[in-house]
Order: sequence, then C-alpha cells, then structure tokens
Amino acid sequence: MHWSSLVLAAAALVPAGVHSAQLRFSCAQLVVDRLDPIVNPGQNPSPHLHQVVGGNAFNVTMDHEAHDMASTATCTSCVPLEDFSNYWTAVLFFKARNGTYKRVSTVGNGLGYSNSNGGQTVYYLSSGKVTAFKPGFRMTVGNPAYRTQAEAKQNPALQFTCLDSPMTRSGYRYDFPTAPCKAGIMVTVRFPTCWDGKNVDSPDHQSHVAYPQNKKCPSTHPVAIPEVFYETYWDTRPFNNKADWPADGSQPFVWSFGDKTGYGNHGDYVFGWKGDALQRALDANCQSDLLSDKVNCPTLKLQSIADSNKCTVQRRVKEDLDSWLKELPGASMMSGMSK
Repeated sequence: MHWSSLVLAAAALVPAGVHSAQLRFSCAQLVVDRLDPIVNPGQNPSPHLHQVVGGNAFNVTMDHEAHDMASTATCTSCVPLEDFSNYWTAVLFFKARNGTYKRVSTVGNGLGYSNSNGGQTVYYLSSGKVTAFKPGFRMTVGNPAYRTQAEAKQNPALQFTCLDSPMTRSGYRYDFPTAPCKAGIMVTVRFPTCWDGKNVDSPDHQSHVAYPQNKKCPSTHPVAIPEVFYETYWDTRPFNNKADWPADGSQPFVWSFGDKTGYGNHGDYVFGWKGDALQRALDANCQSDLLSDKVNCPTLKLQSIADSNKCTVQRRVKEDLDSWLKELPGASMMSGMSK
C-alpha cells in the first residue's frame, strides 16, 4: 500500500492535542494551456503545455508581491471555497505508431471523486505543528530535464502507478509503465516540507524549501510546512491497444515537454488560500474520508464537486490541443530539451 493511503487510513482517530491534519480534496480541471507563470512569467506562450487546477486568477504573470489571488479570483475548481491556489503539472500525450500525438485526458480520482471533471486530487498533510504558507509563496518540484532514474530518485515521491483498478496502490516506478494499464496511469507529485522561514520564492523556485533529514527539518530550513501532494489520474484506457504502440515494443507515452522516459515528472504550486483558512484547517486537525468526497473540516467553507466543475478559464494560447497532432505543442521552443 502506498504511503498516502497508509496515512489516510490511520487518520480516522487523532488524539486531542496532537497535530495531524490529513486534508484531501478534489480539484477539477481549470484549464489546459501553454503557460507557466512561475518558470516562464510573462511568456505567452510558454515552451510546453500544462494542466492547471485551482483559482481562476491563473494568468500569464502572477507576481508574488502584487498578485493576491485570494482577492482576485472569483471561483475555484477545488472543493474548499477558500482555496484559490493554483496547482499544475505537465500534460501527458500518446504517441501512435504512425508518429502522431494525442492528448491524454485526466479523470476524477476513482476513490471518491469520479464526478470531478478531471484535474487532480490535492492533499495537505502534517504530522506535527506546521506553519501554513505565506501570501505569494510558490515552489516547484522535480526537473523536466531529468532523463535517468538516478536523477528522478532525488525526488522519491514523484512516481507512476499502473492502475489495475482505482484502488491500486502498489508497483510504483519512476518511469512510464511499459504495459497497458487497465484503469489508467496515476502520477504522484509530493513537495518538500521544510522552509527557510524567509523567502516565498527563490531563483530556482526550489532552494527556499527542503526535504527533512532524519525526520527533522535541517537548520537551513527550520520551519515545518504542510506537505502538498498531488495525485493525477491520466485516462490512458483509450490507448491500450498494443497494435497502436511502437513497433519495437517500447511504451508510447510522452510528457508535453518531450520526455519519453517519465523521469522529468514535475509539479508547480502557487499558494492562494484566503486569510488564515489553511492554518485554521491544519490547527483543527482536519481529516478527509479515503473512499468518499467528504471533507471533515467544520472550519472550512466547502462546495460540491459539481460546483467545482463549473470553475474554468479560457485558454489564452490559441492552438489545437484536441486533434491528432504531427508534433507536440511548442515543439519548436523545446528543441534540444527532449532526449
């Protein structure tokens, strides 16, 4: 059983005075667009395609000093109504035997969120007293340039699961599955849990945070923060016919930035909770049911999955993302990056 499932299964009863929040909720797809306001701020279009969930203030540029998403956004595709954060990952494509590409859709997590219009499951986890993120906070994890398992293992919870069913939580790997997956491919992205206590960003968008060492935050990053964790279900079922796969037997999936290995798996996060809503939820030891859409957190205002599905934004980059394509969107900008 995977780490996240163990945590959630053990979270049913939390003794009084013990800080152990296990907040899990659905975020429907907000938009699929070739923008990246963290790595490529102001660049329209950015080099590769992303799938984005969260608040509708997502934009080409999101300046952490001037952009207050909690007051700018008018809706969120996440179930907590006070969460206007943005969460995004790269987009998965299927490359057919004839060399054309087809975008793979996301679907709602089968463990309670089947009614979600794609997107991903978001977790905020803690196993002790933690400090919620500050306005303007952002971070990335992983590296789209990685092409080896040794590189990928630097981020031990950026992994793939070949789903035999929505319940599958075993057989984790750092590269793309090499056989058809009955229920799709789940991709997990887990962010560091220690902060330097000063900077809401850094030049590489990663140095201001760190993973714990021996279960403790290092002296350079002494502030414990909640663990942000994504699970994305990619619906690869329409592509399970091996006759459409490469003739040499290799796997056919590729990230939107040209990675055929899967080792470049990565994720982006911009904090946008309203006021002290996230800190309240963490301090209240809020829990979520594992097999339903119930969020047990009286301190938070919540909406239904049906309502979260209604929050979307229009694509700003006008390009065909739905047909069979001769090349990946932004291929000319990514030349030299794919290996």
